[in-house]
Amino acid sequence: MRDDLLVQLQEWHEEDEFQEIVDAIQAIPVEERDYELVNHLGRALNNLEQYEEAVEQFLTVAKEGTGDPLWHYRIGLAYYYLEQYAHALQAFERADELDPEDEDTLEFLEWIRSKTAEEPSEVSVEKPVDNVPTVSEISIAPVSVSHMEPTGFWDDSAEAADRYVLAPPTDGQIESMEEQLVFKLPTSYINMMKLHNGGVPHYRHFPVSQAEAAKKVRVEVAGILGIGREKAHSLGGEAGSRFIIEQGGYPEIGVVICECPSDSEVVMLDYRESGNAGEPEVVHVDKKESYKITWLAPNFETFIQGLLNEENQPANLEGSL
Repeated sequence: MRDDLLVQLQEWHEEDEFQEIVDAIQAIPVEERDYELVNHLGRALNNLEQYEEAVEQFLTVAKEGTGDPLWHYRIGLAYYYLEQYAHALQAFERADELDPEDEDTLEFLEWIRSKTAEEPSEVSVEKPVDNVPTVSEISIAPVSVSHMEPTGFWDDSAEAADRYVLAPPTDGQIESMEEQLVFKLPTSYINMMKLHNGGVPHYRHFPVSQAEAAKKVRVEVAGILGIGREKAHSLGGEAGSRFIIEQGGYPEIGVVICECPSDSEVVMLDYRESGNAGEPEVVHVDKKESYKITWLAPNFETFIQGLLNEENQPANLEGSL
């Protein structure tokens, strides 16, 4: 049955019947769509010029696509036509690493570099002057969060600021927090907190990988904990990471980095694979589901890049943040 469907999907693709592909796959329950079907769906959405929807689909299978040059190529194509060239560039660069000398990939790389070279430079005036390092080894084309600014990404309402936002952390405070937590915080997270230390993002929804999804298709974030102890809802605060883990009985796998609207859910930095000083993965833990751990992203930077707003749109981290 499945083999027949895959043959039919390919035939529709060759006949440019892209809407037929979308309708057929969307008729299948989300939890029954595997990596191959989601890639067919994303490719068809690209061909229908529904690029935002395509990105959302590709991100749900990000873990499985890590080593697949076609996955990087297809999400890069969607980012390119959304004019999110920084995202597109890193996606195509990764595709080129995995499948060197592919002519289509090289052509897109040439176009993107040409376009970005032609862009005016006034935007850079608004960016921080500190030349801070970013995570260089990434798997699904995130834009460096060192360029994030408060405007656009963050909800800077008085309520959000009062609950979460602290002054930018000093190097001494960062070191002290890492000693308290017994974990090295990701460089991308630290860079982000130096610009906006904790808060509520406008982009609060993260699509769950099809391979991991059971009941949840998305995880929603209520707020990102900042580096400090002054506020209850900060990493070292009275209601911070250690308090949440101990009071909620959450697994000792790392650091709670985000609160969720439900008190029984959290987003954590997971150091099981990397060790306490390595680059942690990002996971969702659901207390009501017997502390089910759902993988979200290979690192914090990729997690931030994958967040969506209420309209299913990713943050345009290039220039607007």
